[in-house]
Amino acid sequence: MFFDFGIKDIIDILLVALMLYYIYRLMRESRSLNVFTGIMIFVITWLFVSQILEMRLLGSIMDKLVSVGVIALIVLFQDDIRKFLYNLGGHRQIRTIRQLFTSARTTEKERREIKAAVMPVVMACMNMARGKVGALIVMERATPLDDIVSTGDTIDASINQRLIENIFFKNSPLHDGAMIIAKRRIKAAGCILPVSHDLDIPKELGLRHRAAMGISQESDAIAVVVSEETGSISVALNGEFRLRLSAEELEGILTKELE
Repeated sequence: MFFDFGIKDIIDILLVALMLYYIYRLMRESRSLNVFTGIMIFVITWLFVSQILEMRLLGSIMDKLVSVGVIALIVLFQDDIRKFLYNLGGHRQIRTIRQLFTSARTTEKERREIKAAVMPVVMACMNMARGKVGALIVMERATPLDDIVSTGDTIDASINQRLIENIFFKNSPLHDGAMIIAKRRIKAAGCILPVSHDLDIPKELGLRHRAAMGISQESDAIAVVVSEETGSISVALNGEFRLRLSAEELEGILTKELE
């Protein structure tokens, strides 16, 4: 049996280990680590009973539980499965390959339009940062955010610096939620975002930052946060934070990522 063990078996084991590690990380971030541990204990017990001890009665019962349990897990963890598949498709190497077939070069006219959409956001963020006015602005890219837009109040207006500042003014009824910008228009405000439960997020960052991280983990959107406590500007992108940004850095990130 030892001599039948080849390179294909090594690759098989490595792929299974990688898959289990990725699922472990996903469960840890969603605070479902105990569930993952319980599932692994059940699977090991099932393999031991059915394959090693060859207990037919108990093995057949556990086989039925496994077949039903797969459907139950899909129902219970549909959000986590969706996040797993999104992260898989949004991996940097996969995006690079996809862009070879789908992406065209940005024209000079489109660059001007992007800059015209970015500058009011940058200027509004700088003014709000000076006044320590909290804000959360999400800019849609390839992944549609229609489900997020539906949680807030529809605006559908052109991107305007004064409008952005008025929406996030402390006495405004919409200042607590997120603003969604899509197709170079302000689509909605007061929107509810998924909150990240990632334990690696610094404790000094508040709920706005966790919401920004949540939407950046579940989509390719760019989330801009103005801290109400410190007045600092941050960007959440692809599940990572870029903190304490200047106006030039914010403009550079938005312009580059929206091209």
